[in-house]
Amino acid sequence: MAGMSVGGRFRPALLAAASALVLLSASNGRAAALDEEQALGISQAAIGRETGNHRFTDQHGQPLELAALRGRPVVVSYIYTSCAFICPTLTSSLAQVVRVARQTLGEEAFSVVTVGFDTRVDGPEQMRRHAAERGIRDPRWYFVSGDEASVAAFAGEIGFSYAPVAGGFDHLTQVTILDSAGRVYQQVYGPEFQPPMLVDPLKRLALGMPVTERPLADFLSRVRLLCTSYDPKSGRYRFDYSLILEIAIGLSCALLVLVFVLRSWRQEQPGTGPRP
Repeated sequence: MAGMSVGGRFRPALLAAASALVLLSASNGRAAALDEEQALGISQAAIGRETGNHRFTDQHGQPLELAALRGRPVVVSYIYTSCAFICPTLTSSLAQVVRVARQTLGEEAFSVVTVGFDTRVDGPEQMRRHAAERGIRDPRWYFVSGDEASVAAFAGEIGFSYAPVAGGFDHLTQVTILDSAGRVYQQVYGPEFQPPMLVDPLKRLALGMPVTERPLADFLSRVRLLCTSYDPKSGRYRFDYSLILEIAIGLSCALLVLVFVLRSWRQEQPGTGPRP
């Protein structure tokens, strides 16, 4: 796809284009539908971009600054609550995958932010209702609303494009994964997706975290993450003991080689060889 290979030198122009598309929702509602190839190009060009500290209001009417979520990955989706099919499907599909990710990575491993981009309608109550209708009660999932400028600016940063059409909005169906510093790490597309599309990038981010003050516990945590694989039959991640066995065999072989090399080296040193 042509949009996938856009170089970094074109990113400012692409960001401007994204902002222009987003700000169409504040105009007269007569904008044309999105160009899919252009929208995908804008989305891919956002990878690696740092997001700002935007201020929103969550579904409980509480203020939320994105900077408060730094330190862990954040999964971001954009929806509008009056959507009849795609946005509810996206949220329901994401909820299923988030549950699997929580079971695999831990309850506090990441946060989720769903932004309502129809700022005329998507206030805190509408966002709360959207979550409740899908049975979502995750304390680390924030359904937020905001003013047009904040919603549009954040959308532009993560490469999300939308524009009004008759009866609603045309928009890219996109879930964005931010790393712990708030940079765009990966894009996931489609209203429905399998758990590995979300869990695997989050696992990679977790494995890339710096060593903690408890190196052994951190190592065991990394092994647990490394040795989990997705089982499509059960819809869950399972612990893959064959990987543990492979790691153990590899470490044993490396240890034997090290012992052999050390013994050979000691025997070659003056005065350390076998006595007559």
